[in-house]
Amino acid sequence: MSLPSPPLRDLALSRQQLDRAGAARSAPGLLERLWASPGTRVLRVHAGRAPVVVTGEGPRLVLRAPAEVPAPGPEDLQLYLGVQDGVEHLAVVSADAEPEAADGSAGDEEWRGLREVGEQLPARDAGLFTEALSMGNWHAVTRFSPRTGEPLDAAQAGWVKVEPGGKEHFPRTDAAVIMAVISPDDRLLLGHQPVWPANRYSVLAGFVEPGECFEDTVRREVLEEAGIVVGSAPEDVRYLGSQPWPFPASIMVGFAARALTTDIRVDGDEIALARWFTREELAEEVGAGRVLPPPGVSIARRLIEAWYGGPLPVPAGDSWA
Repeated sequence: MSLPSPPLRDLALSRQQLDRAGAARSAPGLLERLWASPGTRVLRVHAGRAPVVVTGEGPRLVLRAPAEVPAPGPEDLQLYLGVQDGVEHLAVVSADAEPEAADGSAGDEEWRGLREVGEQLPARDAGLFTEALSMGNWHAVTRFSPRTGEPLDAAQAGWVKVEPGGKEHFPRTDAAVIMAVISPDDRLLLGHQPVWPANRYSVLAGFVEPGECFEDTVRREVLEEAGIVVGSAPEDVRYLGSQPWPFPASIMVGFAARALTTDIRVDGDEIALARWFTREELAEEVGAGRVLPPPGVSIARRLIEAWYGGPLPVPAGDSWA
């Protein structure tokens, strides 16, 4: 049994093409200057959804000039996203539902979530949407100082939140591991969480604890959730790739892991059911709709397919419900 080799290429949401231009965020009057420039392009995000149009090459974000965008509300986040080919990009992120356009002025524009369209978006669009959604989620839950309880104000073009006394708070990302666990006879371990739709299976995952390295998190999570022992040698846990996952604020770090044991004992909390699959069994179950794999936008699907050796035979119309 051999583990898949890195890297996983062209992961959806990981194909960043934008220069985030971090040094520009603290420039005085940056947002005001960009709002006044007709060359700026603005991405609107409402309740986790952004406007797209479907072209012959797939969905594309609708990016508008500042004069074509409604003025941001007092609770909206204004965020500098960065620059590409000389074009500056902003986002306006709101918790409100997407605006209605009953008069037909939106044309073919549709409001869609990142899970729905992230896999089909081109690299620039996927990066813009992921960045804006991640930062919007952080702002939504970071309203007060964890030190003093005082309200925080946005600064540095949306990338910092500041206490009245000047103490700065920076965006956080929660590190999580996600792993394709492979048995000595080359079967793949998949689990089902209680909150998922019936028959939904995916690879195991879990958050990194303070003072813990990624490889040890892989071993701990697999043992806790499924009762499976992963080898302790360095080659028993192999890094394959990473993907930002703004649902709400994670970076998924992908691994392949070599199991030493095969007797499954699920914890009943995080994982309700778990099974070992051969390639033939997984293809049959997925093709018949008895096993629903994770969505194509996710690194979870790519980890499964790296072991499987190609795309899964997923029935048309399957989506992550």
